Amino acid sequence: MTRVEPLRLGMVGGGEGAFIGAVHRMAAGVDGDWRLVAGAFSSDDGRNRRTGDLLGLDGARVYESLEAMLAAERALPEDERIHAVSIVTPNHLHTPMSIAALDAGFHVVCEKPMSLNLEEAHAIAAAAQRSGRHYALAFTYSGYPLIEEARTRVARGDFGAIRLVQVEYSQGWLSSALDREGNRQAEWRTDPARAGLGGCLGDIGTHAFQLAEHVGGVRVEALCADLTTHVPGRRLDDDVSVLLRFAGGARGVLKATQVAAGDENGLRLRIHGEKGGLDWAQMEPNTLTLRWLDRPAELVRTGGPGLADSTMARVRTPAGHPEGYIEAFANLYRAVAATIRGGDAVAARGSPAWFPGAADGVRTMAFVEAVVANAASDQKWSGLAD
Repeated sequence: MTRVEPLRLGMVGGGEGAFIGAVHRMAAGVDGDWRLVAGAFSSDDGRNRRTGDLLGLDGARVYESLEAMLAAERALPEDERIHAVSIVTPNHLHTPMSIAALDAGFHVVCEKPMSLNLEEAHAIAAAAQRSGRHYALAFTYSGYPLIEEARTRVARGDFGAIRLVQVEYSQGWLSSALDREGNRQAEWRTDPARAGLGGCLGDIGTHAFQLAEHVGGVRVEALCADLTTHVPGRRLDDDVSVLLRFAGGARGVLKATQVAAGDENGLRLRIHGEKGGLDWAQMEPNTLTLRWLDRPAELVRTGGPGLADSTMARVRTPAGHPEGYIEAFANLYRAVAATIRGGDAVAARGSPAWFPGAADGVRTMAFVEAVVANAASDQKWSGLAD
């Protein structure tokens, strides 16, 4: 049997103390598909070097900037240089870094949201197109096995024509003014220059929107939005409510908030059609509840009987062994690796090679801009188009 070597990964951002960088590194390492070999983890040289040492990297491949990493890695022999760049910085750096990495000939895995605005999102998509490299976006919840099962059941018509899509993402961590109390994660997320047009909207509202369209198989064509900032002095929204009208007649509601005091990470999706519906919650991700108009409810379990092949491709452990956030994230990294190794033909076959990409990013940034514009106007409904 021919040994398959791990793909080589470089990371920008994610230095010591950064939450999401560590998550990306764990997820990339789960299947042995990736090996972190290079990084530019912080603009602070000491923090950058300490992170590289902690991760056991060769000091020569701990770079002072993304630009230095791209130049040095391109100069290495093809069998030594990185294959992809993982971008885990604040939002304002996503666009210049993504475009630079793509134009340098490297694949990209980027944190969401894609960019600060729709114009930037289109620029990234264009860079991916002209480079011929793959661009992946970390809409992590798409990687859960039972999200794939829910999507499959909706797509094959189990529930009939879709009528209702309800998605909520409820957190409470920004209920106080953490952004003015030295919390680094809160501070940049509430800064328009670094976070973009939306606070809660961009941070978790985009997750909710992407999941609703992805699983529901329906596209929002109009919306009516309300953005609120509850914490005095905060510069971006911390609470979002949106009514949704979907092509084909379905209706929906999206609620995202980061000031629901006491809530942890309450992402929940409910979809109903003519014959029944489904209910999935991220904090109990191994159960999918199916409810029917004319028969008792059913519980579908991760790894249990009756799951679609595309769902089982994302299952890692026997039924009853809980799988969670890191495993879902790892499914995305595994999908990117499979696509790089197998090309577009593998991606076209779907799971496990499917992953959110540039089209998802453009779509979510169009949503952000439409919500912000609608909430600021006296117009009741606004159209949504890419």
